[in-house]
Amino acid sequence: MRLSARRWAGVTTAALIAALLAVAIGPFSRAGAAVSSAGFDLFPNSKFVPCMAAPGRTPKAHVRVIKGEPNDTLVLTTSGFKPGLRFDVFTVQRSNQQSDGTAVTGFPGFGLAWYQSDLQGNSSAVIKTILVNQIFGFDPDVSLPPTNTFHVGFWFNNPADAAPCGFTGTTPFNGDHTAGPLAFISRPGAVTTLGPLCLDPELSNPGRCNP
Repeated sequence: MRLSARRWAGVTTAALIAALLAVAIGPFSRAGAAVSSAGFDLFPNSKFVPCMAAPGRTPKAHVRVIKGEPNDTLVLTTSGFKPGLRFDVFTVQRSNQQSDGTAVTGFPGFGLAWYQSDLQGNSSAVIKTILVNQIFGFDPDVSLPPTNTFHVGFWFNNPADAAPCGFTGTTPFNGDHTAGPLAFISRPGAVTTLGPLCLDPELSNPGRCNP
């Protein structure tokens, strides 16, 4: 678990979050107008909800993303979690859930993944980086072409927190590469098939985003 000068997270004050969200004009655009912000929910990995939920509560995660200059802002807010849980936030190429919440058949994996922030349950993480429409990575050494990571998800930092729900082993989704399973993730659009960080999809060409 770590922070950097460009990517930082943790418990933020209500005033800071309100100030960040106040710059957004609105989540939707009129026909022909550029979309500058959006809000969307993340959805749980249902098997592990009992390992996340506080007594009598339902864990929830909501994202607000705002296009800006020279970079964008993402605010991820969580509630209803057991105290003390910590997570690691990534943007990833693929979600394992379809737009209707059903599992992706023959899921090949999350694809390209970027470590964006740490997150504590029942708090907010604020990320400032390139996000809206343009977030991508590439690696010519392994012939990986420019690849977008339009999905947002977070993983258990400590595998032991998910062990009572049947998790064994580790995943690479933290700084030590010894994380637990996926906790929450975004879903693709039913028509666009893209993750929600693409705010300007090419409707005539599903699967492509206007940068």
